[in-house]
Amino acid sequence: MRTARQVLSVNTARLQALSIGDRTELSGICKRSVSSAEAPHRIAVRAMGLAGDEQADPTVHGGLAKAVYAYPQEHYAFWQTVRAQAGQQAWDEPLPPGFLGENLTVTGLLESDAYVGDVLRFPDCTLAISEPRRPCHKFAAVMGFAQSVKLMAQSGYCGYYLSVRQEGSVAAGDSFELIPGPRELSMRELFLLKMRQKR
Repeated sequence: MRTARQVLSVNTARLQALSIGDRTELSGICKRSVSSAEAPHRIAVRAMGLAGDEQADPTVHGGLAKAVYAYPQEHYAFWQTVRAQAGQQAWDEPLPPGFLGENLTVTGLLESDAYVGDVLRFPDCTLAISEPRRPCHKFAAVMGFAQSVKLMAQSGYCGYYLSVRQEGSVAAGDSFELIPGPRELSMRELFLLKMRQKR
């Protein structure tokens, strides 16, 4: 039985200092839930992203093609386990929504089933899948161990960026319909290809 495609949490962050080794950088990766099942506030979706969300470097995260970042909740158990193995958290300590830096914590659409050009129709906005997220040093800093970038590359658990086709709003609990595009290259395939080229 296929899992319902749904938004579990909407997450945003203002820019803040992030410690990376012996230096600090501004980042918007540390997102927190602003719309949850308990408090499903509607958050405005604009061409450049969600209301209340900021990105430090729009050439890497943000902009028209990468306005919104979605991440499958199905992968959270994996990251909880590897962080526990790395001594960064207790085994039974759940990761909060937004911990992977995503705007939308979703369920029912994994990278292997998400293709460039697919359209996601929500009740009050429409988004289109554009490209996979590539992990950087800020991701490793948040995860707390250097091997996290390599683990994302090996697992293909990258999530996907979305461009905004129709502005509106989104809230936790919203279901979405997937309207297939050309279906030529999935997010998982494209991500693994990009990571191999990066080596």
